[in-house]
Amino acid sequence: MALLMRSARGVELTEAGKVFLDHARLAVAQVEAGRDAARRAARPAKPGFAVGFLSGQEVNWLTETTRLLGPELRNIEMTVSSENSPDLADGLSSGRLDVAFLRHEPNHPELDYVTVATEHFVVLMPSDHRLAREQSIDVRELAKETFIGGSDIAGPMRRAIEDYLAASGLNIEPAHRVHNLTMAMSLIASTRGVALLPAYAENFLPWSVTSRPLRGEPPTIDLAVGYNRSNSSPTLAYFLSRLKQFGKEQVQAAKGGVR
Repeated sequence: MALLMRSARGVELTEAGKVFLDHARLAVAQVEAGRDAARRAARPAKPGFAVGFLSGQEVNWLTETTRLLGPELRNIEMTVSSENSPDLADGLSSGRLDVAFLRHEPNHPELDYVTVATEHFVVLMPSDHRLAREQSIDVRELAKETFIGGSDIAGPMRRAIEDYLAASGLNIEPAHRVHNLTMAMSLIASTRGVALLPAYAENFLPWSVTSRPLRGEPPTIDLAVGYNRSNSSPTLAYFLSRLKQFGKEQVQAAKGGVR
């Protein structure tokens, strides 16, 4: 069976040669695929490490997370998710997540928390709102506006806002309730309403929404790293040890800034 033939144009494949070449190429590709599969099978799988972020907080904390993990990143397969705080707590409880940046969620006694930041609330409003002319906002001004509050899903944030309003002698019934930043921005712009949100929301302001600080002492809310105390992951133990060192560095930096 001839695979090649000589012609005036040089050496060419016969029809049989073309068929043979196609099969040969397929065989080479299968050999290479088999070799790669064997290499993967011989190489131990890296352990997974799942990190969750309260939606939007990854902007502030993902880089810090990778820095804290440091050389451990080479030894693990890190996955990242962005969710609301209750879902993050559920993920820690079920083992779906190893660690999460979230609020202190009630009804999860199996979780431990390390507070990493205390955020103050600011007022968000349409960029052309009458209050945008002010350098800071008296909370009593909000009683005259369409107020956008937190939903049950944003439980800790909702409680912080309601406690602050009550302490200020205000009983404001929200016209709308939201549980994420996207919904809040949309409603502020579309209803010309106002909202109290943690300051990290300022990272996501569209052109149509602006923020102002509250006059006086603003309410605050903690952001914490949560984990399930029954999680025996060595990577988690390493991360928490580095996190505690990070906390000590923050304290020292704060002391150094006091004059």
